[in-house]
Amino acid sequence: MNMTDYEETHRIFRLKVPEDFNYTRDVVDAWAREQPAKVALVAVDRNGEHRRELTFADLSRGANRMANALGGLGIGAGERAFVMLPRVPEWYDVLLGMFKAGVVPMPATVLCTPRDIEYRVDRAEASVIVTDAEGAAKAAEVLDRLPTVKHLVVVGDGERPSGSWTPLADLIGRASDAEPDPRPTSKDDPLLIYFTSGTVAYPKMVLHTHASYGAGHELTARFWQDLGPGDLHWTISDTGWAKAAWGKLFGQWRMGAAIFLWDQRGKFDPDLCLSILERSGVTTFCAPPTLYRSFVLRDLGALDLSRVRHSTSAGEPLNPEVIKIWKDATGTTIYDGYGQTETVNIVANFPAMPVKPGSMGRPVPGFDVDVVDDEGTRMADGDEGHIAVRIAPERPVGLMREYWKDPEATASAMRGNWYYTGDRATRDEDGYLWFVGRADDVIISASYRIGPFEVESALVEHPAVAESAVVGKPDPERTQIVKAYVILAPGYEPSEALAAELQDHVKRVTAPYKYPREIEFVTELPKTISGKIRRVELRERAVEDEADA
Repeated sequence: MNMTDYEETHRIFRLKVPEDFNYTRDVVDAWAREQPAKVALVAVDRNGEHRRELTFADLSRGANRMANALGGLGIGAGERAFVMLPRVPEWYDVLLGMFKAGVVPMPATVLCTPRDIEYRVDRAEASVIVTDAEGAAKAAEVLDRLPTVKHLVVVGDGERPSGSWTPLADLIGRASDAEPDPRPTSKDDPLLIYFTSGTVAYPKMVLHTHASYGAGHELTARFWQDLGPGDLHWTISDTGWAKAAWGKLFGQWRMGAAIFLWDQRGKFDPDLCLSILERSGVTTFCAPPTLYRSFVLRDLGALDLSRVRHSTSAGEPLNPEVIKIWKDATGTTIYDGYGQTETVNIVANFPAMPVKPGSMGRPVPGFDVDVVDDEGTRMADGDEGHIAVRIAPERPVGLMREYWKDPEATASAMRGNWYYTGDRATRDEDGYLWFVGRADDVIISASYRIGPFEVESALVEHPAVAESAVVGKPDPERTQIVKAYVILAPGYEPSEALAAELQDHVKRVTAPYKYPREIEFVTELPKTISGKIRRVELRERAVEDEADA
C-alpha cells in the first residue's frame, strides 16, 4: 500500500512482522530466491566512476560467507561487533552476515577517534572489531585496554596494520557461501546498536531489534521516500550514522528498490555530488539540509536532474526558501522527514498531502505522534510541548527496544503511555507539527547530534582549561554551531592563539565535527544553587550575541 489518501492510510495501516523475522533471511534472501538477477546495490568510487552493480543473489552469497566465517571463528549470536567502515560495498557483506548470524554490529562513523573507539567497544563489551586500515591504526592505540576483543578484521587496501588483523577478503574468501544452519530468530532479537549523544554523559547505546529496524524502516521507505521496485535510491550519509539505516540498508530493500552508494571521503564536493546525481540514474534522493543549502548556490539550471522524481531531507528543519529554489530548478518538492536514532521515520511530509514549507509534516502511518505536556496530556493547537510517540496500549513497530544497560535513561524516555523524543514542537489546526528545538542541550549542527558533555570533557583535559560550558549558537548555514565558554587555569591568558590551540585539541581527542567553532573566555559561568551549569542562560547569551553581530 503506497499512499494516495493520507487520512485513510494513517487510519488503517499497521505493519505486521512475523515472529521469526530475520532481516537478511526474510528480505535479502527472499529477493535472491524470487529475482536473483535484480540489482540491489549500485556502487561508484570517489570520483563517481567505476560503476559496480550487485544483485540480491550477490548480497545473499556475501552474507552467507560472512555468517559462516563468523561461525568458524566461534563468534556466536548476541556478541557485539564494532564496525567502522567507509562507504564501500563490503559494509553490506559485514552487516548482512552479522544479522543472519545473530551477531550485533555497532556501526560507527569513520570520524571516530581512538578515544571514541575505546569507549564504544568497552561499554558494549564487543568481541570483534571490523574496520579499514585507517581505522585499524586508530584502534591499535587502545587495544591494550580492550580485554573483550578477540578478533580483528581489516577491510580493503592500505598499509597492513600491526597485530593480528585478518583481511576480510581472506576471511570470507575461504568461507562457504551455503546457507548457514538455520537458527530460529525472533523479531525481538537484537539487530544492531547505535550510540547517540547525550547532554550529561557519554553516548547511550540504542538497541534495535529485527522488527524495530529491519522491518520498521519499511515505513520510512514506503511512505516518506515513496519507493517502489523500479527505483534507485541515494541517501547521502556516512555508514556510521543512523541515517544510513534510514536510507542505505533496510526499508529500500523491503520495497524492492536498489540503493546507490558513493564512496565519498574527505571534504564534501557539492559540484561533484550534483554531477554524480545527474549521471547516476538515481530516481529518489535524500540529503541533509546543509547540503541542499550548498546545492542551491550552484547553477542548478545547467544540470539535467530529470531522472530524480522525489527528493527528501531530514536531520534538522529545512528552510522554506531552499525548498522553493530546489523545486524551481528540479521540479521536485523536498519532503522533510523527522525521526531519531531511536526510531524510524515517524513524522514527515508526503506526496499525498499538501506541504507546508517549514513544517515537519504529519505522523507516519503506524505511529501516533503528538505534542504533549510533562504528564502526557495533549497540548492545544499552537501550544508548545514535547514530541511524543504513543507506546500503549500497543507499542509501534519502529521504536528502539531500550537504551541498553541504562534503565534510568530508558525509564526517563518511556513514561506512561508515551515515548518522549526529547524534542519540542507545536501542532497546528491541520495536524501538522512544527519543530521548536531540543528539550535538552543536545546541539544539532549540520545534522550532527553533539552532546555538550563530550566537548566539555575534551576541553577540560587541556591544562589551560579550568572549567568549560558548551552550547549551541544559532547559525544560518548549520542550524547551530558549537560555542564554548571557557574559564582559564591560573597562568594562562586569553588569546586567539590559545583559542585555536583548544580547537585543535578537541579535534584530536574527539571527532573533528564536534570542535567549538567559537570560544569565549569568561571568568565565571552561570550555575544553579546546586552547582549545575545553567546552559539555558548561556544559550540565551549566544542568541543575543548573534543578534548583535
